[in-house]
Amino acid sequence: MMFSYVIAAIAVCVVIVVLMVLSGGKKKVAADASAPDAPGGGKKKPTKSQSQIVKEANRRLAKNPDDPNGLVPLGDVCFTNQVWDKALSIYQNLIRISSTVVSDKINIGEAKTRAGICSFKLEKYDDAIKYLTEAYALAPHSFDVNYYLGAAFCKGKQYDKATSCLKKAMMIDPQAENINVLLGESLYKTNHFKESQPYFKKALDADPGNKEALFDLADAMSEEGHGDKAIKVFMHLRPDPVYGARSCLRAGIYHFNQGTKDVAVQDFLIGLKHTSAAPETLTELKYRLALCYFDLNKFPQGLDLLRQIRATDENYKDVNALIARYQELSQNTNLQVYLSGTVGDFTALCRKIVSSFYKNANVTIQDIRVGSAYTDIVANVSSPRFDNTEVFRFFRTTGTTGEFYVREFHDSLHDAKLDKGFCVTAGAFSSEAHKYIEGRPVDLIEKVQLSKLLKAIAV
Repeated sequence: MMFSYVIAAIAVCVVIVVLMVLSGGKKKVAADASAPDAPGGGKKKPTKSQSQIVKEANRRLAKNPDDPNGLVPLGDVCFTNQVWDKALSIYQNLIRISSTVVSDKINIGEAKTRAGICSFKLEKYDDAIKYLTEAYALAPHSFDVNYYLGAAFCKGKQYDKATSCLKKAMMIDPQAENINVLLGESLYKTNHFKESQPYFKKALDADPGNKEALFDLADAMSEEGHGDKAIKVFMHLRPDPVYGARSCLRAGIYHFNQGTKDVAVQDFLIGLKHTSAAPETLTELKYRLALCYFDLNKFPQGLDLLRQIRATDENYKDVNALIARYQELSQNTNLQVYLSGTVGDFTALCRKIVSSFYKNANVTIQDIRVGSAYTDIVANVSSPRFDNTEVFRFFRTTGTTGEFYVREFHDSLHDAKLDKGFCVTAGAFSSEAHKYIEGRPVDLIEKVQLSKLLKAIAV
């Protein structure tokens, strides 16, 4: 096996020699960090031409495949010329023999650093972390060690660890390239949105075309409450094939929260045109668009989107509950008004409910009080059997209303010396609320009874 290794190494070196001859024989290339770039990489200036180094290394390795005097210079050549896979094999071999071979040629810290860098270049991030962590124990203040270890942690989504390494690398070399974007990303991914922004801005100063940094910066600003600034970026990125769908999602959420539902609909529709986007992004776009449609009383369109979501993920968020709710709403126009109509339409509907509540009595509306949590209508009810002043309290909710609200309602009845009261909801009242009204002049009207009342009222 060692013989085959030597043959492979020689083959690589022959290629290198040919390249060197064609380029003048004096090529010097730093450790390319195409993703990401970084200065350093452990360059050495050879005192001999590379062709001479390769020939001498091959001669030594032909006699002894573990000869450090052959492996070290050959590793230098492969590493300098970015032949990462071959360089990695050489440094792994040097690490292996370092415990048994005594040689002042072997720098174990450099070998582990370069093995880590080569692993990173080959996208073997777990191996990169292993070698660079060992190198860190030997050289904790090395720029290359801290930079590439931070980059490897970032690729492995260990962002907290990446942040500490990258900050240390920046202290060692504040002018190094691409640290800003990695540090910004690590802070952004750990929800340090405010801290991430200066690094993204510096990264964009160096590379204005970095759309990932641009999107992350806008999202960080949005998370920090600066949606007015972020929306400009999201709108700019809406057509982008990579970041367009996510930008449309963020833009739509912003416009929805601002109350411009029609604009939000357009954002979400544009986002759904990016059919190559991540499935989870497309699903969230459909969900948000459905909520927009419901707010705009476009129930069929919203229900259709929710059914599409349920077909692929039946337990996505509250889709099942929303389908059940809006299916019923789509069949009962008055219930739609009760839950999502304007204040004026809702109040008019409540007047109709009160007026039609008693079949054989004369009902006169005396007062209407519209509040944020509920609306009260005071009415005089006159019949041959009684003459009462009563209050109807309407809650615009489909959830559960607790005892506190019912108790407060009863207290207000008592203080005003009114005869009777009704609490009305499109949801339900808690068991404690039901228990509380026993023996008190308060009736609770829940969803089932309310639906019957609403169906009996002309639209």
